[in-house]
Amino acid sequence: MKINIDQKLVDESRDAARKIAQSVQGFIDEQTTTATERTILRLFKIDGVDEFDTPYPNIVVDNILQGGGLGEGAAFWIGNAMLETGKTPQEIAVAVSKGEIDLTKLPLRKDKEIRDAIQPIAEATTEFIWNNRKKRDDYLSRIGEGDRPYLYLIVATGNIYEDIVQAKAAAAQGADIIAVIRTTGQSLLDYVPYGATTEGFGGTYATQENFRLMREALDEASEKNGKYVRLCNYCSGLCMPEIAAMGALTRLDVMLNDALYGILFRDINMQRTIVDQYFSRLINGFAGVIINTGEDNYLTTADAFEEAHTVLASQMMNEQFALMAGLPEEQMGLGHAFEMDPKMKNGFLYELAQAQMARQIFPKAPLKYMPPTKFMTGDIFMGQVQDAMFNLVSIMTGQGLQLLGMMTEAIHTPHISDRMIAVENAQYIFNNCKDLGNDLEIKPGGIMEQRAGDVLQKARDLLVQIEKEGLFSTIEQGKFGGVKRSREGGKGLGGVVAKGEHYFNPFIELMLRR
Repeated sequence: MKINIDQKLVDESRDAARKIAQSVQGFIDEQTTTATERTILRLFKIDGVDEFDTPYPNIVVDNILQGGGLGEGAAFWIGNAMLETGKTPQEIAVAVSKGEIDLTKLPLRKDKEIRDAIQPIAEATTEFIWNNRKKRDDYLSRIGEGDRPYLYLIVATGNIYEDIVQAKAAAAQGADIIAVIRTTGQSLLDYVPYGATTEGFGGTYATQENFRLMREALDEASEKNGKYVRLCNYCSGLCMPEIAAMGALTRLDVMLNDALYGILFRDINMQRTIVDQYFSRLINGFAGVIINTGEDNYLTTADAFEEAHTVLASQMMNEQFALMAGLPEEQMGLGHAFEMDPKMKNGFLYELAQAQMARQIFPKAPLKYMPPTKFMTGDIFMGQVQDAMFNLVSIMTGQGLQLLGMMTEAIHTPHISDRMIAVENAQYIFNNCKDLGNDLEIKPGGIMEQRAGDVLQKARDLLVQIEKEGLFSTIEQGKFGGVKRSREGGKGLGGVVAKGEHYFNPFIELMLRR
């Protein structure tokens, strides 16, 4: 099944998106952030908290920031301190927390000496992450994985140990991906909590120990069930690149990762999160992690019929931003959603046209398809029908990651039995309609072709307009999701700093080169 779309419009859209990304990349290359520098420290294996539960990466970055030196970068100051004190990065962090070292007050060594001191540590970490990637590949070649669309299920108890019980049950039921939902509001924390956690609201804290525990549990489940189960979490928010680094160190497989999502729906400052997104995607690309982008969220605040072109435009830009960070198309889980009003005449055709158009425009991407939520009412029987139609669109159009809809959406957090019903719904439709899309043709000039053409034209026009006005101005005007954000507003702007003459980030070159 193919839909006739104007390739010239696709090319013009992609060209405009590329120019938008290139323009923003110029801004990114000149800035760093507190979160980016904390990420570098985490990749130097600085971990742990002081007696007040303040993470050591935060303590070190705050010390550098207070000394007016953050523009030179954490790697510069840690390398200099290693030469001056003979201590490891972890030992330096502990000494800073005790007030024994003030990093910006130490005598300065030459740039080359500092870089040479840091290089072996950076190389060791990149090798560790690369070996994690090889370990995933070994699992996939030895025990295999499920067919696409991957069945993507959520756990969200707030307690990592209870999450593990739920995740193992979901894996036994047939899940291909387990997403551990983050506790409400964690994206707004400008630090990453430490250790295993048991008290979250609406989800579980994203911590490195929680990642390790869940990955270990899913490895056990993968061996038992004879199918590798991927682990997903969220590296969005004020700690976007830090969480990407934690995921790379603990072998996560999928990460929600989209600056526009944080800007629009969490009011995170656009300058801050655009800079953070670059490093987070660089890490994810190197670690072999599939990113999920958040275009589906636009349709929870805007009308899915009228604003479908904003989803496509955002997918186009996310593709280009990802490519600039070295993340290949095969790891781009570009997002969209099944969110038409069920009362709309021919709504299913519009959904099918949008999904097929996305599949053809991004042929290598494992597209992430989100279930109906906006118009789920609590009527479980109607909800089951809506989810079935969502599953039908997915198998007909070859989606990649299928976040399964729950008939109890809008009622409560799913029970194990609710997930089982969702899995059975998807498996039934995926099996019975496996090759349906290959056996159908879309009517030339029909409703679906006209719809796809209209959405593509509007997306192209929007991208050309963004190219002229700039991405930041477009966001300020509220052209995505109907949400306006200020360039100088939101959370985290104080953490953006211009790079200085000594700045370097050893991981950018190492990861891009590898």
